[in-house]
Amino acid sequence: MENSAKTTRSPDRRLSVAPMMDWTDRFDRAFLRCMTQHTLLYTEMVVTGAILFGKRERFLDYDAQEQPLALQLGGSVPDELARCARIAEDWGYREVNLNVGCPSDRVSAGRFGACLMAEPALVADCVKAMRDATSLPVTVKHRIGIDDLDSYELLTQFVSQVADSGCETFVVHARKAWLTGLSPKENREIPPLRHDVVHQLKRDFPHLEIILNGGLRSIDACLEHFPVVDGCMIGRAAYETPYVLATADRDIFGDDHPIRDRFEVIEAYRPYIAEKLAEGVPLSRMTRHILELFHGQPGGRLWRRHLSQNTHLPGAGLAVVDEALDIARRAFAAREEKMTSVEREGGALS
Repeated sequence: MENSAKTTRSPDRRLSVAPMMDWTDRFDRAFLRCMTQHTLLYTEMVVTGAILFGKRERFLDYDAQEQPLALQLGGSVPDELARCARIAEDWGYREVNLNVGCPSDRVSAGRFGACLMAEPALVADCVKAMRDATSLPVTVKHRIGIDDLDSYELLTQFVSQVADSGCETFVVHARKAWLTGLSPKENREIPPLRHDVVHQLKRDFPHLEIILNGGLRSIDACLEHFPVVDGCMIGRAAYETPYVLATADRDIFGDDHPIRDRFEVIEAYRPYIAEKLAEGVPLSRMTRHILELFHGQPGGRLWRRHLSQNTHLPGAGLAVVDEALDIARRAFAAREEKMTSVEREGGALS
């Protein structure tokens, strides 16, 4: 097991990266740590059955550098969630989060995710069972409503009932979810964002920690909400444009350590890649997370293309990453040369 020392100290939730299926695995989290040391990271959602009856290490193992790290659970059976929360504490996680926000049909069929918003008493029982089983903070991530159960009154009833069971932190995705008729992707885009609803929730429950999630694409966007909410959670932007996290430690947490440029980020990630390659991890499992590091930058498309075309080949190793990095460096150098040339020409004309 690759975990940190057991701790019960509540993590700093001023900024976190959302749990995202197929994205926020241990390789992605190690990559994000090369840009931000303080941002709270979450696992992908792990269903209770996978922990209790599957290969536990596959779902729970992580490297110490990923801390602070929270485990998100999917489930609705209080006893099973309690057992998983106890295991999470033994594994060294800093928080256990209950998923009450995923709108997929498969998740709803298992009676967990967003459909649980219709059953606040059950969610309260789940939270109480987990809190009784562990000293870790137990948090809930949910939507502002589902289907036609989307009034602010119902939302406050949900939060109030779950809070009475001992939950003090609510991560609120500021969109409702349609459990029928929309895909998970559409549920992230079609229901309108209602940041104002989450703001009002904080005003009405000032004693609770309210974390805003949904539609936040940058650190500056998060900072706009800090006068009202206690923290912000960035989702897809942390994957599609990961370098947005580069200034998080300075701008959110007040840590003035040097900010790495994109090249330095890869150099910092490089030893981790080498370590995992030696353990037999295919290169592509790690490099798929770094494809968008140069998003919008000179050579960004060439960087993605080289990695996409070569990391899955037999025997692919660090040389492929180094080659892609050289391609990006040359593109940056060419841009700098072009800008310098334009400046020289402008000076001559003046």
